[in-house]
Amino acid sequence: MGTYVLVYTGGDAPTSEEEGKAAMDAWVAWFTELGPAVRDAGNPFGGSMSIAPGGTVTEGNATGASGYSIIAADDLAAATALAQGCPHLSANGTIEVFETFEVM
Repeated sequence: MGTYVLVYTGGDAPTSEEEGKAAMDAWVAWFTELGPAVRDAGNPFGGSMSIAPGGTVTEGNATGASGYSIIAADDLAAATALAQGCPHLSANGTIEVFETFEVM
């Protein structure tokens, strides 16, 4: 069993309270469906700074990342299959799935 980080990019924000509630309900339903595979439901990202080689700092998000979640799965293919049910995709967002590993 491995650990995988889902990095969300882009996506449309809800434009009304009703859309916001529907979006939140979809996320809760998806996390419920994943059950114990969810290690950290994560959070959306707010403000950011980018640091380039050499130390130059600029305000903003160079990657377009908008949030994250951490899940457990048997392998990268299984983690990707779990991510395919994520409501972020319905909001015109994309998801990158990264395997993590312990270095010590």
